[in-house]
Amino acid sequence: MGNGGNGRSVTSRALDLLGAFDVEHPTLTLSELAARCDMPMATAHRLVGELEAWRALERNADNRYQVGLRLWEIGLLSPVPRRLREIALPFMQDLYERSKENIHFAVRKGHDALYIAKLTGHKAVPITSREGARLPMHPTGVGKALLAFASEEFIETYCARPLARCTRHTIVEPGRLRRELALTRARGYALTNEEMTPGSCSVAVPVFDADGRVEAALGVVVHSARANLTRYVTDLESEAAKIAQAMNEHRADPYPGFVHDLPDEV
Repeated sequence: MGNGGNGRSVTSRALDLLGAFDVEHPTLTLSELAARCDMPMATAHRLVGELEAWRALERNADNRYQVGLRLWEIGLLSPVPRRLREIALPFMQDLYERSKENIHFAVRKGHDALYIAKLTGHKAVPITSREGARLPMHPTGVGKALLAFASEEFIETYCARPLARCTRHTIVEPGRLRRELALTRARGYALTNEEMTPGSCSVAVPVFDADGRVEAALGVVVHSARANLTRYVTDLESEAAKIAQAMNEHRADPYPGFVHDLPDEV
C-alpha cells in the first residue's frame, strides 16, 4: 500500500487502529480511535470504514467500534494458542469439575501473562480475565507463577520496570515483589490476595517443559470470602504435571506450536 502521511504506510496506520483496543478499552468511538492513534479524523474515518467493511471492526448498539468477528476467526488459526489450548483444556475441565471455580491457563508473552484458556461457571467469582487477554504478571496468580520461575535476569528486568497498581493490595515495591517471588519458588506455587481484582484471590503453579523451563502456568481464582487456596495446590500440581507430559508427547508433531516458538517481544 502507499504511504498514509508522515512516512507511515496505510498498513501501519490500519494496524495502529486495531492496536488501540485493549482490555481497558474494548470499545472506542471514532474520535477516541483517532486520538489514541494520533491520527487526523478524516484518515481515521476512511481507514475505519475499510476495516469495518472487511469485518476487522464492527459497531455495537451504542455505535462504538469493537474488534470484529473476522479477526477472531483468523486468530484461531494461530498454532501456538490453539495447540496449547487443545492440550490443556481436558485437564482444566477435570480441575473445574472438582473446584467449580475459575480456571486459568497462561503463558508469558513479553512482560505480560497471555491467557490461552479459561473455564468458569455461573457460581464462580466475576473476574477481568478473558481468553486472548494480556495482563500484568505481578498481580495475577498465573502471571506470578510464570515470573517467579523465569530467569533471574528476566526477574530483575521486570522488577526494574514501573509496576502497575491494580488495587490497593497490588505489590508494586520491587524489593517486596522479589521476596514474594522467592517465596513462590520455595513453596512451588503462587498466591494473590485481591491484587488484580477486589474480592478475588488466586493460586497457580508453573508448567515446566522437558528441559525444566517454565512454559505455562495453571491457576484457580476464587472469591476472597471463601478462599482456602492451599487446598487447590495438590490438584493443580497434578493437572499441571499431566499437561506438561501431554505437551512433551506432542512435541514429536511436525508443527508442535509451543510457547517457545512465540516471538518474545517486550
